Amino acid sequence: MNIAILGYGTVGRGVDGIVRANIPGVEVTRILELPDRLTNPRMTSNYDDIINDPSIELVVECMGGIEPAHTFIVRALNEGKHVVTSNKAVVAAHFGEFAQLSEKNDVSFLIEAAVGGGIPWIASIEKARRIDEIRSFSGIMNGTTNYIIDSMRRDDLDFDVALGRAQELGYAERDPSADIDGIDVANKTIISACVAFDVDCVHDLPVTGIRTLTKSDLDFFAARGLTIKLFGRGESKEGRYAVAVEPVAIPLDSLEASVPSNFNIVSLEGFTVGPLKFYGQGAGSLPTGNAIVQDVIDVQCGRKQRYDFSRGLEYDPALLMGDYIIRSTVVDVSTEAWAPGYWLLRNLTPPQAREMLNKVQREDASAFMVALQQKG
Repeated sequence: MNIAILGYGTVGRGVDGIVRANIPGVEVTRILELPDRLTNPRMTSNYDDIINDPSIELVVECMGGIEPAHTFIVRALNEGKHVVTSNKAVVAAHFGEFAQLSEKNDVSFLIEAAVGGGIPWIASIEKARRIDEIRSFSGIMNGTTNYIIDSMRRDDLDFDVALGRAQELGYAERDPSADIDGIDVANKTIISACVAFDVDCVHDLPVTGIRTLTKSDLDFFAARGLTIKLFGRGESKEGRYAVAVEPVAIPLDSLEASVPSNFNIVSLEGFTVGPLKFYGQGAGSLPTGNAIVQDVIDVQCGRKQRYDFSRGLEYDPALLMGDYIIRSTVVDVSTEAWAPGYWLLRNLTPPQAREMLNKVQREDASAFMVALQQKG
């Protein structure tokens, strides 16, 4: 089977290397690159060279971003080529469209590498869904923010110093907004909800990151047997579903609290299978390349992947209602002080909590909010 790779950065090179070394019967015959980077005879800067080549059965998209990735994926699906992608931004934005086109053109659209890097998260949801209904999912879906929080805890670093280290190691971009403001996790949460709940997930979910987290916050919660992790989470019940991205205070003795460095851990709970947890590298050339090549092998073996978002669940944020703590020394947030400068707010939905934080941050830009983990 001949395949093409769109983008030859860290992930694209990883895919190419894994295929050459380990996958007989699959050959990377074309690579889309920028005009000034055509260093290999397989490379082209003209997408028509790929889309019009009938020998290419599958396109691997690992360019990142929305455009031109969206256009390229649509063209490939319409030309009857299977598509494998690691691009969570474009999948989150256009999953429903891609699912319809793959069905219409009788080809597969595979996304394992878009969430969790090398962790077989999407495949595990799909396998559980064959006989079960997914009640909920949650977890650490961004290695950069986990590295920052872990470094602050273990090495006694301030946020800015830990972020700088993450940038030096290549975990965080020069502009770290997508990571520390929760945007990356939001994309992965949307995709996870689509697959877990068979629904074209809403895009305007409440999203709160860790930009204003301080070492003092971590110390404060540690003294109470808790730490903070940035979670993406979703829940489904009785024809409804809800999703959110926010920092969550969790027990120090929990598995999630112990996840080190840039690793990820994601969990699902089904009605019959109960809770399942998946741990591993959430990014990187070889882990993400491995996930992409797993999808390529599935196509090689004749697997046809379809997604059906016709279940018709109602979006209901009340499913994730809980208690929150907002830290502000400038604003009296509520009548219930948890400790000096830390205010307890009870029984809020994630959108209500996000709205409250927005209100507080208009007067106190450094205010921080965390959800208290729901019990039971």
